[in-house]
Amino acid sequence: MAPPPFCCHGFVLPSMTHPSSRARRGGGYQEISDVLTTIQIPHPTALSTSFDDDNDTNMSEKSSSGRRILDLAVPALGALLIDPLLTIADTAFVGRFSESANELAGMGSAAAVLTFSFYLFNFLCTATTPLVSAKRSAGKESEALATGGQALSLAFLLGGILSVGLIIFRQPVLSVMGTSISGPEANAYAIDFLTVRAIAAPAVFCISASTGILRGYLDTKTAIVILVLANVVNLILDVVLIAYAHMGPVGAAIATTSAEWISALLFLGVLAGILPSADGQMGKKADDADALIVTPAMAVPPWEEVKPLIVASSSVFFRSLSLQISLSAAAALAARGGETFVGGAASSISAHQIALQLWVLCAFISDALAAASQGLVADAIGRDDQNDVREISATVFRYSVTLGVLLATLLQIGSSSGFLLNFFTSDQGTHDALAEILTIIVLAQPLNSLVFAADGVLQGASEFGYQAKTMAISAAAAALTFSLLQEFSYADTLVNVWIALIMLQLMRGITSAVKICDGNGPIQLLSNKSPGNPVR
Repeated sequence: MAPPPFCCHGFVLPSMTHPSSRARRGGGYQEISDVLTTIQIPHPTALSTSFDDDNDTNMSEKSSSGRRILDLAVPALGALLIDPLLTIADTAFVGRFSESANELAGMGSAAAVLTFSFYLFNFLCTATTPLVSAKRSAGKESEALATGGQALSLAFLLGGILSVGLIIFRQPVLSVMGTSISGPEANAYAIDFLTVRAIAAPAVFCISASTGILRGYLDTKTAIVILVLANVVNLILDVVLIAYAHMGPVGAAIATTSAEWISALLFLGVLAGILPSADGQMGKKADDADALIVTPAMAVPPWEEVKPLIVASSSVFFRSLSLQISLSAAAALAARGGETFVGGAASSISAHQIALQLWVLCAFISDALAAASQGLVADAIGRDDQNDVREISATVFRYSVTLGVLLATLLQIGSSSGFLLNFFTSDQGTHDALAEILTIIVLAQPLNSLVFAADGVLQGASEFGYQAKTMAISAAAAALTFSLLQEFSYADTLVNVWIALIMLQLMRGITSAVKICDGNGPIQLLSNKSPGNPVR
């Protein structure tokens, strides 16, 4: 791409003459214009026009960035919401049709293990998106497609290893998560749930990698279509297996595992050009045009080809490890809470499971903006357009504040009306425990929304190493906060767990802001440099 005209404080240094001066040439005016052009000063009548054009351009860019973000974020929101909504449905079905808190407690402990395991490998989406997007926008199509194939191969390899590992070591892992404390009945439910869900590990990783590839091509619509179709099966099976067959957590596990394998097969069909996509360049084309094909790489690629994906994936892996250790530790500690609740530890972990599902639902809503910014920031960096990088980032943060306040308002309405307490379970001990932490979750939503938006921006800039380091710092701050609260606070352990999680988010926000506002960083959000400067 040719470099843009040099700018200086809004004046175009005339390697070209402004159109308004050319239109008015003639007689003495011609001579004045020629002199002005010779000494390279903008023509006086061009200045106001230049300012007007700049203002119009800035307004247009803001409007354009907003539209681009929403065009990607809205369908991404639908796709991201489907899984947590169905998980909430699983939780609600099990909670409503169970005879005790043990079923929900066992499912909660197993779900925490799966959340740790599956999201630990979310680099298959997080690292793939910016790598594919940057290469595509830079005109390196074959490299973008090769990166996608490498991500799919890595997904199936890691998924198979994790599936076997979870099944073999299920009991020791669940004991660490607190099932040995919550009782043998809850432990039995946890074992059954984890065994069935572990079979879905390769499918889950394939979905993650496929989503990253499609986002790299700025396609967030295909994912929602696939996930809607697959999760209709999930909901139907929930009704049949839990409500009618009374299979409890095992029924929920079968329903979810079936939906995830259906999703994986549909994604592979689109990427292979067998099935049409909902948007973008991937998938089978109606006019028989050549489709872009991405299939798992069958041979081991040279190190230089796979190095960017492996390096980025490693950084995201360690970042996810720190985050998931924090969340899993929170679940394990919640199982040791309940000192002040009627139902004891079972009520504490049941309340934590419900609260975590609400937290994850709001996180996935906020993550729609992160998904949009991730692809768009990487695309702008691939085009060396620093101004677009800043504008996209600023617009995402404005949207995220609004979204966070909206989520907090909706949660507060649900909490005040009692709807959130009664929707999931009728167990009084769980009600009491959940009421203690709902206010914390409500107040945290604006912060959460900003943190997730910042994640998307930094991931679009491939700042994976920085995020890994700062996540470790944030997790350490959360652990210290919990230790101090346990030592000096009289609140229940469950309450202290959630306050520590808020500290985790606060530290993530602060450290992200430092990098985003860094004048020498990839975003330079507060920089006043002229538009068009290339990304460093």
